[in-house]
Amino acid sequence: MIASLSGTVLSAGLDHVVVEVGGVGLLVHTTPAAASSTRAGASVRLSTSLVVREDSLTLFGFETAAERDLFELVQTVSGVGPRLALAMLAVHAPDPLRLAIAGSDVTTLTKVPGIGKKGAERIVLELKDKVGAPAGQAGAVPSVAPALTTDQDQVVEALVGLGWNAKQAGDAVAAVTAETDGLDVAETLRAALRRLGR
Repeated sequence: MIASLSGTVLSAGLDHVVVEVGGVGLLVHTTPAAASSTRAGASVRLSTSLVVREDSLTLFGFETAAERDLFELVQTVSGVGPRLALAMLAVHAPDPLRLAIAGSDVTTLTKVPGIGKKGAERIVLELKDKVGAPAGQAGAVPSVAPALTTDQDQVVEALVGLGWNAKQAGDAVAAVTAETDGLDVAETLRAALRRLGR
């Protein structure tokens, strides 16, 4: 997986940039907002997601890791591919998109070309408990436990990678750290796994 890249912008279009990395020009598909924020000759750093198909390798780039993570999350819904996921982030910024999903706002979701009422309802059904809270709006939607440290965030990310949703992972980490102070990342992860029953 190519998680990020840094290089010099060779060119930019409406929905893509070409970034030179180590003498190789990589075509990276982006949202119009990300593409318009770059200019030829400037340095750029993008969080990326590599989509592998039988006949292609397609790189998608984002200004933040949170945006990339949301792009990957919405693709876990049946019928949502990378192009539709990118369209969702082109129409809605990550925080409003999270709010729409968590708040069952089907009308907002159907503003994305290619998403009808049934598709929007399916997205809400499958992701409502997984999207987490938008930045600065903790409590507005289901979220991980508040005030987690960087180390605790790493444990939450690891637990999400193992299959738990963000709320389950956050609650487990918060409970473990409330019981025992001074645990390192590995100890916190092991304790959280025990609490979650694995």
